[in-house]
Amino acid sequence: MKSLIFLILLSCCTLSFGQQNDKISTIDFVQIVDNNKAEALYYFQNNWQVLRNMAIEAGYIHSYQFLETPVNEGEPFEFMLITTYLNHEQYKLREEHFLELINKSGDLKLLNDKQPADFRKTLFSKEMVRHLD
Repeated sequence: MKSLIFLILLSCCTLSFGQQNDKISTIDFVQIVDNNKAEALYYFQNNWQVLRNMAIEAGYIHSYQFLETPVNEGEPFEFMLITTYLNHEQYKLREEHFLELINKSGDLKLLNDKQPADFRKTLFSKEMVRHLD
């Protein structure tokens, strides 16, 4: 009887600790161009975040984060844009899904009629960032 209880407990522990986290994120490191921070904030809040909220509602992504970080000489980016997908299937379909949402959302919302290239530059991106927790 004790052996049976031990095996059941061991099985439960193995199942709970053995689960794999399938989440995948993309991270963009964005620099503000020519001190156009107001335009960049407006753009990300009224376009990027709106699309991410639509994507969550549609079940296309798991979550997102819009982070601000101090700029320094070695790291000249000010924003980190993180989009997290629940699994590889969501990640694989990301382009198709976001194209659909962009078409639904209409024209870009811009401050002072400045185009994105005038106020932001993606310095680099990280794809397929796996979650360990």
